[in-house]
Amino acid sequence: MEVTGQLKLKYDTQKVSDKFQKRDFVLATDLSTPYPQFVSFQVTQDKCTMLDSFNQGDEIKVQFNLRGREWNGPQGIKYFNTLEAWRIEKVSAGQSAPAQSNTGMQENTAAPVFNSSISDNDDLPF
Repeated sequence: MEVTGQLKLKYDTQKVSDKFQKRDFVLATDLSTPYPQFVSFQVTQDKCTMLDSFNQGDEIKVQFNLRGREWNGPQGIKYFNTLEAWRIEKVSAGQSAPAQSNTGMQENTAAPVFNSSISDNDDLPF
């Protein structure tokens, strides 16, 4: 999945253990609407340095995986989600987000858009 937005915050790398480190950042989307969205992402291990070349306010495109886990604690079962980024690219001034191109519509959100119809003759199983 991918989403385009403005880099709102980037946090320092946290060393969780000797073998694991993570870094969080926040992407602001839908800024032209009355209800902007602030989405938290995470990078891990050697990908923590990917954020070093970006500054707050930069327009970036983030490609990510949606991860979820179950935790059985003293107060019962809880579920947690993580948006794990694996590629970050700066959107250049001449390049716009796909949802903005030539239409002036709002930028991409975290929800993927599938443009397919029953008349598509694609017989591939994936």
